[in-house]
Amino acid sequence: MSYFGTDGIRGKFGELPITPDFILKLGYVTGLVLIENNNNPARKPSVVIGKDTRLSGYVIEGALQAGFNAAGVDVHMLGPLPTPAIAHLTRSFNADAGVVISASHNPYFDNGIKFFSGDGKKLTDEMQSAINDKLTAIMTTSDTDNNAIMPILDPAQLGKNNRINDAKGRYIEFCKGSFPYQYDLDHLTVVVDCANGAGYSVAPRVMRELGANVIAINNKPDGININASCGSTHPKSLQKAVLEYEADIGIALDGDGDRIVMVDETGELVDGDGILYVLATQGQTKAEGVVGTLMSNMGLELALKDADIAFTRAKVGDRYVMQELEANGWILGGEPSGHILCLDKSRTGDAIIAGLQVLAVMQARGKALSDLTEGFELLPQKLVNVRLSQMQDPFEHEELVAAFDKARATLEGRGRLLIRQSGTEPMIRVMVESDDEIECDVMANDLADKIKTVLG
Repeated sequence: MSYFGTDGIRGKFGELPITPDFILKLGYVTGLVLIENNNNPARKPSVVIGKDTRLSGYVIEGALQAGFNAAGVDVHMLGPLPTPAIAHLTRSFNADAGVVISASHNPYFDNGIKFFSGDGKKLTDEMQSAINDKLTAIMTTSDTDNNAIMPILDPAQLGKNNRINDAKGRYIEFCKGSFPYQYDLDHLTVVVDCANGAGYSVAPRVMRELGANVIAINNKPDGININASCGSTHPKSLQKAVLEYEADIGIALDGDGDRIVMVDETGELVDGDGILYVLATQGQTKAEGVVGTLMSNMGLELALKDADIAFTRAKVGDRYVMQELEANGWILGGEPSGHILCLDKSRTGDAIIAGLQVLAVMQARGKALSDLTEGFELLPQKLVNVRLSQMQDPFEHEELVAAFDKARATLEGRGRLLIRQSGTEPMIRVMVESDDEIECDVMANDLADKIKTVLG
């Protein structure tokens, strides 16, 4: 079986696979894979480990650390930092891999582990398969002899740990370095919604050190309030704050700091599609092409076509956006949810860096965000999530396939239907896009009800 979903391994803490004993084994077998792929026998492989602000992160961090050490891998502990910071510091420390403990935008009771390769990109499919194969083997071996499951051949070869005290400072300087030196944010008031997550400390500091008057909200994590009615998945509090403080712009991160949505000075939401439109059409250099996903609104596709900018869709997930960008030789891509890849600035989706690039366009053009998005219109879109007791494939049921085919025929030429299984939860996502908002809402909810009735 595969323990990996679309974005690492994720689930409810305390239930497989997010249990201390499983995670100990995950660290151990990952360490073995790194040792097998180590091209420098003069040194032990090393990893960096960072996390978001969930209470369960402390337990997972300890279990992973022990597993890596048992395999003979050195560990650099970074503490709470955004996911893109771990990607950057993996390269900065010349580590063999980076490990992020986070469930991104999920509630506090979920957690997960995702990996970066030594170059700061998502782990290759080959490396992930090797880890999964060893995990499968160790999980099917009897626990009666622990030494047979996780053999320690020589205690002198165990890995060591050290905590990196300047990790935040290193990442802050990296982010600031992505902002054009000739500009500053001195005249801007910026509201930053930190989602009580991994960016709670660094995001406001980056903006302040570039000169902005920063109003930070949801920046007091307590281990269980991460993503709770705040952040990029719940932007209403940010919209309210922008209007209340008469701010120039609002920025919302998600729990692990790799997603961003923005709010203009009028309180209007600008999602990932809007951010891509601004950066592609009004940046210092017009984009040659943009990669979106199956979830990207058709309005973005049409707007880019009008601007003579190529557009292609990847599967949902920033790793697939990255693959398409590399295949086409482009640098800009992302998802409506706010994963934005600016490959000329960072090797992975980074909310802070994406936000800074939009601020740079505002400075260069001398315009407010509402001016930059003027004329850009999204088609009405409705997304309904259908939670199941256990994951099932809706396309295995003729009754559902017939309903999907009928809906697609109705929408042909003026909209889209997307039925997608979540890669991290037992959930079916129903997305309907149409030039008719009422039709959108009714069709999405009708299909969701039918899926729930058939699959339970």
